[in-house]
Amino acid sequence: MQEILSVKTMRDSDAATIREETPGRELMLRAARGVVERADIQGPAAVLCGSGNNGGDGYAIACLLAEKNVPVTVLRLSRALSEDGAYYLEQCLERNVPVRFYEAGENLSGWKTLVDCLFGTGLSRPAEGLYADAIRQMNASGAFTVAVDIPSGINGDSGLGDPAVRADQTVSVGSFKPGHFLGRAKDVRGELINCDIGIRPLQTDARLMEEKDAAACLPQRRNYSHKGAYAYVGLAGGCLAYNGAPRLAAMASAAMKSGAGVAVAAVPKSLVPAMIPYTLESTAFPLSETEDGAVRFEEAEWEVLCSRCRVIAFGMGIGRGEEIRNALAYLLAHFEGRLIIDADGLTELAGLGCELLKTTRAQVLLTPHLGEASRLLSRSVKEIEAKPLELAKDFAARFGCTLLLKGPATIVTDGDETWITDRGCPGMATAGSGDVLSGVLAAVLGYSKASLPKAAAAAAYLCGAAGERAQDETGPTAMTASDTVRALPQAVRRLELVRDRTV
Repeated sequence: MQEILSVKTMRDSDAATIREETPGRELMLRAARGVVERADIQGPAAVLCGSGNNGGDGYAIACLLAEKNVPVTVLRLSRALSEDGAYYLEQCLERNVPVRFYEAGENLSGWKTLVDCLFGTGLSRPAEGLYADAIRQMNASGAFTVAVDIPSGINGDSGLGDPAVRADQTVSVGSFKPGHFLGRAKDVRGELINCDIGIRPLQTDARLMEEKDAAACLPQRRNYSHKGAYAYVGLAGGCLAYNGAPRLAAMASAAMKSGAGVAVAAVPKSLVPAMIPYTLESTAFPLSETEDGAVRFEEAEWEVLCSRCRVIAFGMGIGRGEEIRNALAYLLAHFEGRLIIDADGLTELAGLGCELLKTTRAQVLLTPHLGEASRLLSRSVKEIEAKPLELAKDFAARFGCTLLLKGPATIVTDGDETWITDRGCPGMATAGSGDVLSGVLAAVLGYSKASLPKAAAAAAYLCGAAGERAQDETGPTAMTASDTVRALPQAVRRLELVRDRTV
């Protein structure tokens, strides 16, 4: 687990460290040393420097490279300098490091390594003018590119920004920021490395779910145990119109391969015959249905389902309308386990009103993608993309639930405890991947003793790791959600081995 700090928290922590114990010039030198020691910088190298402290880091990096006899040139994009940056520029000149101004349209293909020190994490608007030109020329150069703190052009909180440097390596300074994982970050950051320079965080805004953290959420299995010890989990969804049988079959298989004791697939009764051949290890729970093959709410059936299951995932392909709202309202009023609300269930929750979350006895996990989150939060997709961590935490705290916001990286928060899971791949951008995640979530939430946010983040990690394994075999274009399901046993086994080494 590594701490993730927002841009504001990082800035405030940096200022507090300078004020209390360590001069900014020393922190800049530590950052430069971290980059030179950790990044793969070979000469001839060019360091492109902007006007702020990120540019100052660049001047200090150039000094250290010169000391190591690495051929290096500084390309300046601004005459403005921070106080500490001015000091290290003078050090460059004393060491006879070539320093000149970057020219618009300059061909940068002659350099073996480019070091990006144009902008830091505080950039809040798109790069323009000479800076945008330099970014485009860096991307066109073919040189190995190292971004210092974050690829220039990317916002440190949202991970958005265009144009942006496409780095081969990114060396984060101090702590990781949300923008290292969210939005476009994974497409432009390359290998991500963090360099601790001794800044003491004033607070932690999120934690990174790492392999050892996810592994700790999987309990060791004993001989003296039975299927009930690992939970009956209910997967309630499907309707004839949405081809629900195959989707729920994949979800039930995902739950079983992720370790659920029993997966109970609660589906309209007409779907049961079509689903059974694909779910040999799971239990079918037929639900009453309307004439067109959709769920019809019958209280007695949902009462039985609630009594059997420790976890219920609700809403996947279930359709919409009054019957679905009635079923969801019943679960919120009566179920006392962990309740996952996904897909159509989220749409009906928005219709019922999120105020119901404040009075439910269930531990509720909502799993929206950006479009669904827009309806829940009453915000535009652009607003959520711009402030994903802040808005997710505010919503979860306000309504007393846990929110899992899907994206290139996954945010999981209850408003207090917050995790970011950075696993998954482009091949998972395919129909059914969300259903597979719901199955994995149901399993892990059923048997894990971890807090709801941590267990959900671990499940997202497991699902993403399985997806990456699947993509390694199929490639991203031909991959389907069922490929992720087939890769789950290997991903689970990997976490078991990691857990057993650390127990």
